Amino acid sequence: MNDPFDLAAQPREPRFYDKTTGANTYLSELNKDQRAAVETVEGPVLVLAGAGTGKTRVLTTRLAHILHSGHAHPGETLTVTFTNKAAREMKDRVERLVDGPVEGWHIGTFHSIAARLLRSHAELVGLKSNFTILDTDDQLRLLKRVLEAHDVDEKRWPARAFGAIVNRWKDRGIGPHQIADADGLDFANGRTQELYHDYQEQLQSLNAADFGDLLMHNLAFFSKDKDVLREYQSRFRFILVDEYQDTNVAQYLWLRLLAQGHKNICCVGDDDQSIYAWRGAEVGNILRFEKDFPGAQVIRLERNYRSTAHILGAASDLIAHNRGRLGKTLWTESNDGGKVAVFGLWDGESEARVIGEHIETERGRGQTLNNIAVLVRAGHQTRPFEERFIQVGLPYRVIGVMRFYERLEIRDAIAYLRVIAQEDDDLAFERIIGRPKRGIGIASLQKLHVVSRVSGCSLMSAARDLTDSDELHGTARAGLKKLINDFDRWRSLADVEGLPSLTQTILDDSGYIEMWQNDRSVQAPGRLENLNELIGALDEFDSLNSFLEHISLVMDNAETVDGDMINIMTLHGAKGLEFDSVYLPGWEEGLFPHQRALDEGGLNALEEERRLAYVGLTRARHTATISYAANRNLFGKWSSQLPSRFINELPEGHITRSSEINTSSQLVEPDFDFKNIQRPDLGRRRSSWGRYAMHHQSTTEQPLAAENYPSGTFQIGSRIFHQKFGYGTIAAIDGNKLEVSFEKAGTKKVICNYVKPA
Repeated sequence: MNDPFDLAAQPREPRFYDKTTGANTYLSELNKDQRAAVETVEGPVLVLAGAGTGKTRVLTTRLAHILHSGHAHPGETLTVTFTNKAAREMKDRVERLVDGPVEGWHIGTFHSIAARLLRSHAELVGLKSNFTILDTDDQLRLLKRVLEAHDVDEKRWPARAFGAIVNRWKDRGIGPHQIADADGLDFANGRTQELYHDYQEQLQSLNAADFGDLLMHNLAFFSKDKDVLREYQSRFRFILVDEYQDTNVAQYLWLRLLAQGHKNICCVGDDDQSIYAWRGAEVGNILRFEKDFPGAQVIRLERNYRSTAHILGAASDLIAHNRGRLGKTLWTESNDGGKVAVFGLWDGESEARVIGEHIETERGRGQTLNNIAVLVRAGHQTRPFEERFIQVGLPYRVIGVMRFYERLEIRDAIAYLRVIAQEDDDLAFERIIGRPKRGIGIASLQKLHVVSRVSGCSLMSAARDLTDSDELHGTARAGLKKLINDFDRWRSLADVEGLPSLTQTILDDSGYIEMWQNDRSVQAPGRLENLNELIGALDEFDSLNSFLEHISLVMDNAETVDGDMINIMTLHGAKGLEFDSVYLPGWEEGLFPHQRALDEGGLNALEEERRLAYVGLTRARHTATISYAANRNLFGKWSSQLPSRFINELPEGHITRSSEINTSSQLVEPDFDFKNIQRPDLGRRRSSWGRYAMHHQSTTEQPLAAENYPSGTFQIGSRIFHQKFGYGTIAAIDGNKLEVSFEKAGTKKVICNYVKPA
């Protein structure tokens, strides 16, 4: 096959080398540090680019300078980004700088570049060049096959959990024979290494690779064939890397190997914005750059073109409390602007109200809502802001996560409440009949629909009829009967229990909370937090009907990304964006820094949480507002809150404080261990749920000429035929239910629509 990296095919003198275009024009717009980062092309270079310091401009200008000045032709450069969008934007910028298309260069994501290399050397790792790259669904199916082959109980040890462990190992460059000291070894009673080995063998037999394999296989054939490694080390004279602080171990090892040839590697990143450890990013990669590449030059971009002096001062002093950083201080030539405002409020609802009022004031002064953002630490925090903005008529969009009431777990909980309020709500009943799993498969659900359609009744009424008959049996009948009895009991409680207590009872008794506690996916803890946020929110409503009416109004507020709207998103989702005004609510111990992160990651997690706070502050161009509440309804219970330790770390010279409460004694030192929040048990094993067994379809009984034989057709003593039970005689009639003495099956209760006259 053709080698996509064949230098012989590359033009030696691209047309944009014409010096008449003015070689230095693109350099004149750079400041001193930016220009140094662009022109220092020989040897390893680490560009520490602070927030708003022109990182992308430096990276693209550096690449254009290398090409324009003749240091290399396009085929000798390798530029690595994290997203295809970033790669496209970079390509467009470079072509504008050099005034023409660039052909033959290598720019793309880690995975796309690694896949191209692997196509050329697949045989070195036992694959063919036409190997398949599995997507997430295909990978999950293969993982399930491996677990089944080893008789691993997938309900107790889910394939998704196994896949998360394998992906984490591959992100760290760990193969099946290297996991002796790795985490995840408790999966499947210590059989993880065996399962991982078999999974890799299955991939090879299918001539397939998952995304983690792309880099792992590159590392393998680099190690196996030194000539191949030297070839690529020679080819790529200049390597440029964007967002280096977000690289994982496998990406780091891959880059370090490729750069050992010419050692002309330039990594651009910001150690103070490394916030993705939960998906494999290793901040240590950027911290040890100078050790990995002796003689490396470190160039700091500290002039900020985005924020005011007070915002930068507050952010810089805050991040200075981190020990694991290389250090830099942002500055700006713009005016000081207003100080960062820190508000102490009575509770979460007051917080949403005050922020809404501030935004309305800004809007009245001519500020566009598109330039305003509310940045939260956790997804469940969006609810009070969505509620408040709808109430006062402020249009908003939720970016990166679903709106609160559109999330799966919230819609499920509301479906339970809808059936309590109106048991004939078929859509709600059908939504929750298999959540959690109750042994009610497709065959049983089809029977429910048939009886409902023929009898002209709701699914709940059909369920009552079926459970009083012998049409259903085993787990399906027992599960459906229990669900009906539960709804009857919950409905009786609706008049005596408050709405939060009723909802908590429903979610507990139904097994819905336990289902998510047993789920080991990364989304499960957030779903539990959202459910607890919902329970807390229900305290605001006098009745179930008033809440459901409120939900109808909320859902009617159609989402659109067009128009002038407030932006609501998480702090993680805001990285790389900027807004005129930024609101940062929920700066409280246990919420931010997040307690679960501290429990799982200790000091390293605390420093990442502080970096997240730094990212939030530096999104603001003109104004930044931090708020915290003294009381918050968490997990359905009111809890006294302590202001975040991050507030205590903000410099007094750059902030203003105001409060509805006296909180001076509540400010805590960094060693404070917050234990006031009740947290879900994350150690529970996951249970499978919500999946209907498709193979039952072929055994489903169908009604026998149902429309032709209504209940009035039959009389006591009549002979009938039932598809499942055979011939029998009607002994009693109760509405549409018949008690029949069958010749071979004995006495059974059946629905009239399933029999016909004999």
